[in-house]
Amino acid sequence: MNWYEKLNDYFPVEEMKSKKHMELLLAEKGDVYFKDESPKHVLMYAEFDTFLFIDYLWVSSNTRGQGIGHQLIDKLKEKNKAIILEVEPINYDDTDSEKRLKFYSREGFRHARAIGYNRKSLATDEETPMEILYWSPQGDSEEVIYSQMKKMYEDIHTYKDKEIYGKKYQPSDEVLRYNEDEKSDNLLEGMQKRKESN
Repeated sequence: MNWYEKLNDYFPVEEMKSKKHMELLLAEKGDVYFKDESPKHVLMYAEFDTFLFIDYLWVSSNTRGQGIGHQLIDKLKEKNKAIILEVEPINYDDTDSEKRLKFYSREGFRHARAIGYNRKSLATDEETPMEILYWSPQGDSEEVIYSQMKKMYEDIHTYKDKEIYGKKYQPSDEVLRYNEDEKSDNLLEGMQKRKESN
Protein backbone atom coordinates (compact mmCIF):
# COMPACT_ATOMS: atom_id res chain seq x y z
CA MET A 1 0.00 0.00 0.00
CA ASN A 2 1.17 3.53 -0.67
CA TRP A 3 1.16 6.26 2.00
CA TYR A 4 -2.32 7.50 1.07
CA GLU A 5 -3.87 4.02 1.12
CA LYS A 6 -2.42 3.42 4.59
CA LEU A 7 -4.01 6.62 5.91
CA ASN A 8 -7.27 6.03 4.08
CA ASP A 9 -7.49 2.52 5.46
CA TYR A 10 -6.97 3.71 9.05
CA PHE A 11 -8.80 7.05 9.39
CA PRO A 12 -12.60 7.49 9.13
CA VAL A 13 -13.76 8.75 5.71
CA GLU A 14 -15.10 12.00 7.19
CA GLU A 15 -11.62 12.87 8.51
CA MET A 16 -9.74 12.14 5.29
CA LYS A 17 -8.64 14.70 2.75
CA SER A 18 -8.71 13.47 -0.84
CA LYS A 19 -5.45 12.25 -2.35
CA LYS A 20 -5.55 15.19 -4.79
CA HIS A 21 -5.88 17.65 -1.88
CA MET A 22 -2.86 16.21 -0.09
CA GLU A 23 -0.77 15.96 -3.25
CA LEU A 24 -1.55 19.61 -4.05
CA LEU A 25 -0.54 20.66 -0.53
CA LEU A 26 2.75 18.76 -0.87
CA ALA A 27 3.42 20.19 -4.36
CA GLU A 28 2.20 23.77 -3.93
CA LYS A 29 2.72 24.34 -0.20
CA GLY A 30 5.90 22.30 0.13
CA ASP A 31 7.42 24.99 2.36
CA VAL A 32 4.61 24.42 4.92
CA TYR A 33 3.11 20.94 4.38
CA PHE A 34 5.30 17.86 4.83
CA LYS A 35 5.22 14.09 4.58
CA ASP A 36 7.53 11.96 6.71
CA GLU A 37 7.23 8.25 5.90
CA SER A 38 8.88 4.87 6.27
CA PRO A 39 7.47 1.35 5.84
CA LYS A 40 6.42 1.60 9.51
CA HIS A 41 4.83 5.07 9.64
CA VAL A 42 3.25 8.01 7.81
CA LEU A 43 3.28 11.50 9.36
CA MET A 44 1.64 14.41 7.55
CA TYR A 45 2.12 17.79 9.18
CA ALA A 46 2.16 21.53 8.56
CA GLU A 47 4.79 23.84 10.02
CA PHE A 48 4.05 27.53 10.52
CA ASP A 49 6.19 30.25 12.15
CA THR A 50 4.87 29.69 15.66
CA PHE A 51 3.25 26.24 15.62
CA LEU A 52 2.99 22.81 14.00
CA PHE A 53 -0.18 20.97 13.07
CA ILE A 54 -0.24 17.16 12.90
CA ASP A 55 -2.67 16.33 10.10
CA TYR A 56 -2.27 12.52 10.19
CA LEU A 57 -0.07 10.13 12.15
CA TRP A 58 -0.18 6.43 11.27
CA VAL A 59 2.04 3.70 12.70
CA SER A 60 1.69 0.17 11.31
CA SER A 61 -0.20 -2.14 13.66
CA ASN A 62 2.64 -4.67 13.87
CA THR A 63 5.11 -2.03 15.08
CA ARG A 64 2.88 -0.21 17.59
CA GLY A 65 4.30 -0.18 21.09
CA GLN A 66 7.89 0.06 19.81
CA GLY A 67 8.24 3.79 20.44
CA ILE A 68 7.96 4.95 16.82
CA GLY A 69 5.12 7.39 17.57
CA HIS A 70 7.07 8.76 20.55
CA GLN A 71 10.18 9.30 18.38
CA LEU A 72 8.13 11.14 15.73
CA ILE A 73 6.52 13.42 18.33
CA ASP A 74 9.93 14.06 19.94
CA LYS A 75 11.32 15.11 16.56
CA LEU A 76 8.51 17.66 16.23
CA LYS A 77 8.97 18.86 19.83
CA GLU A 78 12.62 19.64 19.04
CA LYS A 79 11.36 22.49 16.83
CA ASN A 80 10.25 24.19 20.08
CA LYS A 81 6.86 25.29 18.76
CA ALA A 82 3.32 24.52 19.89
CA ILE A 83 1.97 21.30 18.35
CA ILE A 84 -1.76 21.06 17.60
CA LEU A 85 -3.89 18.16 16.40
CA GLU A 86 -7.51 17.07 16.09
CA VAL A 87 -8.98 13.91 17.60
CA GLU A 88 -12.45 12.48 17.39
CA PRO A 89 -14.41 12.46 20.66
CA ILE A 90 -13.62 9.28 22.57
CA ASN A 91 -15.69 6.25 21.71
CA TYR A 92 -15.18 3.52 24.30
CA ASP A 93 -16.43 0.93 21.80
CA ASP A 94 -13.54 1.88 19.49
CA THR A 95 -10.31 0.89 21.22
CA ASP A 96 -8.24 2.89 18.70
CA SER A 97 -9.78 6.21 19.77
CA GLU A 98 -8.94 5.47 23.42
CA LYS A 99 -5.40 4.31 22.54
CA ARG A 100 -4.78 7.51 20.56
CA LEU A 101 -5.85 9.65 23.50
CA LYS A 102 -3.69 7.66 25.93
CA PHE A 103 -0.73 8.09 23.59
CA TYR A 104 -1.10 11.87 23.33
CA SER A 105 -1.74 12.16 27.06
CA ARG A 106 1.55 10.31 27.75
CA GLU A 107 3.28 12.71 25.33
CA GLY A 108 2.17 15.69 27.45
CA PHE A 109 -0.66 17.00 25.25
CA ARG A 110 -3.53 18.94 26.80
CA HIS A 111 -7.18 19.18 25.80
CA ALA A 112 -8.18 22.66 24.54
CA ARG A 113 -11.50 22.66 26.37
CA ALA A 114 -12.54 26.24 25.45
CA ILE A 115 -12.32 25.52 21.70
CA GLY A 116 -15.36 24.09 19.95
CA TYR A 117 -14.73 22.51 16.56
CA ASN A 118 -17.39 21.05 14.30
CA ARG A 119 -17.18 20.93 10.53
CA LYS A 120 -19.29 19.29 7.90
CA SER A 121 -17.48 16.57 5.95
CA LEU A 122 -17.50 17.14 2.19
CA ALA A 123 -17.21 13.35 1.77
CA THR A 124 -20.25 12.39 3.86
CA ASP A 125 -22.06 15.75 4.29
CA GLU A 126 -22.29 14.93 8.01
CA GLU A 127 -21.32 17.10 10.97
CA THR A 128 -17.95 15.95 12.31
CA PRO A 129 -17.26 17.25 15.83
CA MET A 130 -13.59 17.01 16.80
CA GLU A 131 -11.57 17.90 19.88
CA ILE A 132 -8.31 19.88 19.84
CA LEU A 133 -5.23 18.64 21.68
CA TYR A 134 -2.07 20.70 22.00
CA TRP A 135 1.43 20.68 23.44
CA SER A 136 3.13 24.01 24.06
CA PRO A 137 6.69 24.59 25.32
CA GLN A 138 5.86 28.27 25.90
CA GLY A 139 2.64 27.55 27.82
CA ASP A 140 0.42 29.13 25.12
CA SER A 141 -3.12 29.96 26.18
CA GLU A 142 -6.09 28.23 24.54
CA GLU A 143 -6.92 31.57 22.91
CA VAL A 144 -3.53 31.50 21.12
CA ILE A 145 -4.13 27.87 20.10
CA TYR A 146 -7.56 28.91 18.75
CA SER A 147 -6.05 31.61 16.50
CA GLN A 148 -3.41 29.14 15.27
CA MET A 149 -6.13 26.56 14.54
CA LYS A 150 -8.02 29.14 12.46
CA LYS A 151 -4.91 29.88 10.41
CA MET A 152 -4.30 26.17 9.81
CA TYR A 153 -7.94 25.57 8.86
CA GLU A 154 -7.86 28.41 6.31
CA ASP A 155 -4.41 27.55 4.88
CA ILE A 156 -4.51 23.73 4.91
CA HIS A 157 -7.97 22.19 5.36
CA THR A 158 -9.74 24.51 2.92
CA TYR A 159 -6.87 24.89 0.42
CA LYS A 160 -8.36 24.95 -3.12
CA ASP A 161 -11.46 23.19 -1.72
CA LYS A 162 -13.80 24.41 -4.51
CA GLU A 163 -11.37 23.21 -7.19
CA ILE A 164 -10.78 19.83 -5.51
CA TYR A 165 -14.24 18.93 -4.15
CA GLY A 166 -16.56 21.06 -6.28
CA LYS A 167 -17.78 22.95 -3.21
CA LYS A 168 -16.31 24.98 -0.39
CA TYR A 169 -15.85 24.04 3.24
CA GLN A 170 -17.61 26.22 5.82
CA PRO A 171 -15.71 29.38 6.83
CA SER A 172 -13.52 29.09 9.93
CA ASP A 173 -15.87 31.27 12.03
CA GLU A 174 -18.65 28.71 11.53
CA VAL A 175 -16.44 25.73 12.33
CA LEU A 176 -14.32 26.99 15.23
CA ARG A 177 -15.54 28.71 18.40
CA TYR A 178 -13.67 29.98 21.41
CA ASN A 179 -15.58 30.34 24.66
CA GLU A 180 -13.64 30.57 27.91
CA ASP A 181 -16.91 30.34 29.89
CA GLU A 182 -18.21 27.20 28.22
CA LYS A 183 -15.44 24.65 28.52
CA SER A 184 -16.12 21.06 27.52
CA ASP A 185 -15.32 18.16 29.84
CA ASN A 186 -11.63 17.36 29.91
CA LEU A 187 -11.23 14.38 27.58
CA LEU A 188 -7.92 13.25 29.00
CA GLU A 189 -8.97 13.53 32.66
CA GLY A 190 -12.26 11.76 31.91
CA MET A 191 -10.39 8.88 30.33
CA GLN A 192 -8.07 8.66 33.35
CA LYS A 193 -11.00 8.67 35.83
CA ARG A 194 -12.75 5.96 33.86
CA LYS A 195 -9.59 3.83 33.95
CA GLU A 196 -9.29 4.29 37.73
CA SER A 197 -12.93 3.34 38.36
CA ASN A 198 -12.64 0.08 36.34
